[in-house]
Amino acid sequence: MIYFDNSATTKPYDEVINAFVKISTQFFANPSSLHDLGGQVEELLKQARLQIASLLQVKSNEIFFTSGGTEGNNLAIKGTALQYASRGKHIIISGIEHASVYETCEQLKSLGYKITYLSVDSNGQVNVEDLESAITEETILVSIMHVNNEIGAIQPIEEIGSILKNYPKVLFHVDHVQGFGKVPLDLYKANIDLCTISAHKFHGLKGNGLLFKREGIRISPLLTGGSQEGKLRSGTENTGGIVTMAKAMRMIEDKRKEKGAELLQIRDYLVEQLGQIPQVQLNTKPSVSAPHIINFSVVGLRGEVIVHALEKEKVYVSTTSACSSKQRKLSRTLLSTGVPDSLAEGAVRISLSYENTMDEAKVFIQTLQQILEKLNMVMRDSK
Repeated sequence: MIYFDNSATTKPYDEVINAFVKISTQFFANPSSLHDLGGQVEELLKQARLQIASLLQVKSNEIFFTSGGTEGNNLAIKGTALQYASRGKHIIISGIEHASVYETCEQLKSLGYKITYLSVDSNGQVNVEDLESAITEETILVSIMHVNNEIGAIQPIEEIGSILKNYPKVLFHVDHVQGFGKVPLDLYKANIDLCTISAHKFHGLKGNGLLFKREGIRISPLLTGGSQEGKLRSGTENTGGIVTMAKAMRMIEDKRKEKGAELLQIRDYLVEQLGQIPQVQLNTKPSVSAPHIINFSVVGLRGEVIVHALEKEKVYVSTTSACSSKQRKLSRTLLSTGVPDSLAEGAVRISLSYENTMDEAKVFIQTLQQILEKLNMVMRDSK
């Protein structure tokens, strides 16, 4: 099996699963309980928070545990909108944000908020001058993803953060779900107020994530009813998931330092080989993209046809974002970068992890070429 769909989700590390079983078996008490066992669980959460803060180089009281990227994005955006509605109701995002940002803003728009959707260039990047021009007296939030989940484009986050220093009433949220563990980001240096991370994108467990909220920033909670997470996110903490998220974060950072160059070599090999297939057009611009995502289109074929043909050979890729792949809609991201409908229809996404190898990349290229030959032959015979 070759698994090239790591942007959808990653396989949990064995160490993560083993630790989860141990914690869930031995430290199953509620961390809010007054007895000693509850106190031990509370201490585990405290240590996990400290470890994660250290990895992100932030303060431990700036880490808030969530169920993942979608909740984190909703909490950041809706929490800001609720908290500062009296200040203004204008939010700025890019036109290629993840659905959990884009649709959240669409919902807010129906509630009277004004949303500015920044266009992107052919590389999939926003223009910082356009962003600054869009800021008004009513603007309360700018939300821009670090790494695009479909084409891998890296946004100029530090440059945006530098500009927003001149607008202290505008909060800056970054969806760092696809970037963490692959593309380093200094949260303080980039002047980020709110940042979302999800565990299952770096070999942690599904249903776990975090929101970084810079000290001094106030947002309204979406889940109320308890005092957990500083009253920002009520609900009994998922101890096993949180502790193993900290473990996965440590491991992925070690892998990045150890295998980052190798991952880039695999990506560059795939880009080179795909570029030599006449029927293939690359939608990812490697010079401005993360090292683990490649998006390409096959002229004359639908992306889902290629995905299922590869699946039969036990090679797993995807078309668009996993959250949107079953909706059978053309990619909003690709259309925004100027890719025509006919090519957007044939889009395929490869997403790598540090567990993938060059041998797998070579097998993938061979398998894809064989599949394209067969599919083209069938199409010719059907005419």
